[in-house]
Amino acid sequence: MAVMSVVEFVLWASLGYLFWTKKLQKRFPAMSIYLGLRVFSMPVLLGSLLMQSRPGGDWFYPVYFYTYYAVYIASAVLLFFICLEVFRSALSGFSGLVRFGIVVFRWAAVVSLILSLTTVSFAHRGPLVLADIGFGLTRSVSLLELCLLAFLCLCMSALQLPVREVAFGISLGFGVLASGDFIGSALIKSNSSLNEPFQYVYEALILLALSIWVAYAAMPEPVRRPIVVAANSTIYRWNEIASALGHKGANVAVPQPANSFFLTDVEKVVEKVLTRNLKENESKAS
Repeated sequence: MAVMSVVEFVLWASLGYLFWTKKLQKRFPAMSIYLGLRVFSMPVLLGSLLMQSRPGGDWFYPVYFYTYYAVYIASAVLLFFICLEVFRSALSGFSGLVRFGIVVFRWAAVVSLILSLTTVSFAHRGPLVLADIGFGLTRSVSLLELCLLAFLCLCMSALQLPVREVAFGISLGFGVLASGDFIGSALIKSNSSLNEPFQYVYEALILLALSIWVAYAAMPEPVRRPIVVAANSTIYRWNEIASALGHKGANVAVPQPANSFFLTDVEKVVEKVLTRNLKENESKAS
């Protein structure tokens, strides 16, 4: 586990270097903050974990505990914004769908946040309540990550999103991490140690997600070309409908028929009937 932790830190550092060297932070600022948080907190966590196992190192446990759960909760909050960035980048060619989708996404995030916090058992008291809040937020954001990945996989052809796109790579990596979070939450016990078998599986999934991100950050990104779709395609109609929603257009005066009395309407009907009968009689006489 110590070796895997060192490899994880090396991958985080390599990913941060590639990410900032290619200036991807301009497209994904929340992802950049997330990487910085992970890169700079990893040495503190590893150092405090190593020191507390030595004689007289008990006072390092609070350092590890508060740092770990502070990073854990902050990462869960940042993941909401990262999902939003990935969604915006993947649908950049469809401004109407982006605008409408962001509104729906924000409401979904608020609802999931409320549900995650209201369903937390808060079985622990004191500082241990941070673990309950962190796990609740992580489960909520993991569902969003998996839904976003499923959406991109299903709509990749319609969105003309290449597999080598960085936005898809970020979503794929977070999908792997979300799977690991669900596996960990299902198998973790209150007295689990770092040497439990599922801990190795969880750490292996983290290394897999980091390897995916490093590969996407290292490979050259495909040239972004204008998206051309047929005028009768479904996604084009959806984009036009989404663009129209919430748009205030120019006011148009629609002429309304003048109100008329009931008797006037009856006279018009009778006149039409008499005129038709007269024409029929003239045609018969001729």
